[in-house]
Amino acid sequence: MGTKTADETGAETGAEATTDEEKVSVTKTADDASESATGAEPEAAAAGTEAAAGTDAALDAEGAESADDAEDADDADDLADDADLAAELAEAEGPSGVGQGAGAVVSVALGLVSLTGGWIGTVAAARETLVGQLQTSSTASVATQVKEVYGDAWQTTALWAGLFALASLLTAVVVLARPAFGAPGRPQAPWIKSVAWAGVALGVIGLLLAVLKYSDALLGLPSTS
Repeated sequence: MGTKTADETGAETGAEATTDEEKVSVTKTADDASESATGAEPEAAAAGTEAAAGTDAALDAEGAESADDAEDADDADDLADDADLAAELAEAEGPSGVGQGAGAVVSVALGLVSLTGGWIGTVAAARETLVGQLQTSSTASVATQVKEVYGDAWQTTALWAGLFALASLLTAVVVLARPAFGAPGRPQAPWIKSVAWAGVALGVIGLLLAVLKYSDALLGLPSTS
């Protein structure tokens, strides 16, 4: 009975074939796993590199933003310091000169009124004429009538002109003398000086003309003889 039958031989051959197929399958599976692991490693490395690059870029962006914010904060601090310094200098220097400029312009305006006349001088002269007509009788001499009706009115006009000229002169002098009583070492604006000196000139001229007219040295009454 030492001889194997055909069925037993076929069974053994099938078993061996099955074992060989299983070995080949296991080998292919191991090779596929190895290839997958080998292919995954570069992908994982590339992903890690990209992640690291993204992290570095984010850190660089955050650092740039922080630097910009710090620079903006420094600029804001510098502007605030400059504003505080300007305010301190303005307080130390005192007034800006607006009042002095206004005073200089007013002095010039008063000087022009003294030379050209104003409504108050015109009304005063007309009133003096009316008073002279009422107080002078028709039997008075011609010289008396001329003096009461015209002479007194002209003197009234000269008086008001002289008052305006004096106000112009005093205002201009106050403007020119103001820096001496203000902040030391702070010069007066050139245009303020120019306008103030113009007011002085107009005041002097107006005052001189008013005195000459009031005393009848200029444009005196005509002779009635």
